[in-house]
Amino acid sequence: MKQIIRELKKWKAPATVLLSLYIPPGRPVSDVMSLLRQEYSITDNIKLKRTRDAVQRALASAMERLSKVTKVPENGLVIFCGEDMNTGDFICLMFSPPEPVPVFFYRTDKWFHTEFLEEMLEHETAYGLIIVERDQATIGLLKGTRIQVLEELEGFVPGKHHKGGQSQRRFDRLIEQAVDEFFKEVAEAAAKHFLPLIEKGILKAIIVGGPGYAKKDFVESGYLDYRIRQKIVGQLFDVAYQGEAGLRELVMKAENVIKEQQYIDLVKALEEFKYHLAKDDGLAVYGEKEVKNALQMGALKFLLVDENREDADAWAEEAKKYGTKVYFLPDDFPEAEWVKKTFGGLVGVLRYKLNWY
Repeated sequence: MKQIIRELKKWKAPATVLLSLYIPPGRPVSDVMSLLRQEYSITDNIKLKRTRDAVQRALASAMERLSKVTKVPENGLVIFCGEDMNTGDFICLMFSPPEPVPVFFYRTDKWFHTEFLEEMLEHETAYGLIIVERDQATIGLLKGTRIQVLEELEGFVPGKHHKGGQSQRRFDRLIEQAVDEFFKEVAEAAAKHFLPLIEKGILKAIIVGGPGYAKKDFVESGYLDYRIRQKIVGQLFDVAYQGEAGLRELVMKAENVIKEQQYIDLVKALEEFKYHLAKDDGLAVYGEKEVKNALQMGALKFLLVDENREDADAWAEEAKKYGTKVYFLPDDFPEAEWVKKTFGGLVGVLRYKLNWY
């Protein structure tokens, strides 16, 4: 999809003739077709024939492709159609993106609107979010700049009482049992949503927040899967709300932790490369030919790439095939210039020594 976005961003027009259409899941195809037909009829009012013809061609092509679809896929659809009015070249793409389309969006403009697709690819990693109190919880996901509510849970915990003696102790036990059961339910929900992401290597960390002491009691309850506990950042955050508003509050309060985690991972990777380079133990690798050979042999543990290299995305895509982690080096990162000037902005560390001869 990065290649598609890169191609679409090359297209420019002197008039608003490039069509961008985002269709979210659940939107009836017939409704969208009706809109496009209506837009097509309006184009007769465009005075410049060349512009009118280009817009009509884009709309007709979009309708022709959409007419072959009986139902919008579970992630929605995106369509880009338009003409380069200088060369006469024409492009028309329709596909379902890797993540759900968030909004219905239609526009003809001087450029293709790829911002919603770019947002899906802003980060390849995600952060799990949990807001928990004694009788309410929200489980969410932060990916790029998008916050998604995965599940909201509500438990029944008896309220305050005025009993005394044995009745009070019995009632207190019932309350604690109810809280305990609710924590167990939340832990199971967290496992359902987060374990598949952990197994795929997508989930970077899990951030937990909530009011009062409930969040600490939940983390220490023992119900969380050990793989989820390992992903929880050490700091717990005070959050007053549940739902999407609470998740946004949690992300804002954990902003420094998120940035720091990404920075630390990059520092560790570069330090590991420098360690093996200094030790000269054969595990540090650099040079395009050497890196490519190691990658295709499945021997490359991770790759550090200057984010400004023209082929940076191509290296990242190739690395995915072999389960190799990729770190992009931004310009403002310490020693990024050293990696760029000394090694061409491409280095890595091997999983094991190779016999290059």
